[in-house]
Amino acid sequence: MKLSYLALPVVTVACLLTGCASHTAYYAPPPPPPPVGYNSVPPLIARADQVGFRSGTEDGARDAYNGFGYHPQHDRKFHSTPGYDSALGPYEPYRDAFRRAYLRGYDQGFHRG
Repeated sequence: MKLSYLALPVVTVACLLTGCASHTAYYAPPPPPPPVGYNSVPPLIARADQVGFRSGTEDGARDAYNGFGYHPQHDRKFHSTPGYDSALGPYEPYRDAFRRAYLRGYDQGFHRG
């Protein structure tokens, strides 16, 4: 009688441990790549990056040529953020992306000019 009381829990634990080990995990495949020509950057940010970098490069090269010193945040275009189109989205993300691109462009234009 004592043997059956001990055997049942031992057999149950053994079945649980061996049963769980036989299962294999399922891993989802990676998502498919985006279509060819797909651009994950929103048009608003892409425009801000293009206009800001070009403006910064021009102003940085001009300042270096004229010997004005490295002052990208004092230029008018840095504050006025030209090229914004309200049809593409809100102003604040455009302004922030424009200014980041402007600083990159200014740095490149100033040191190459």
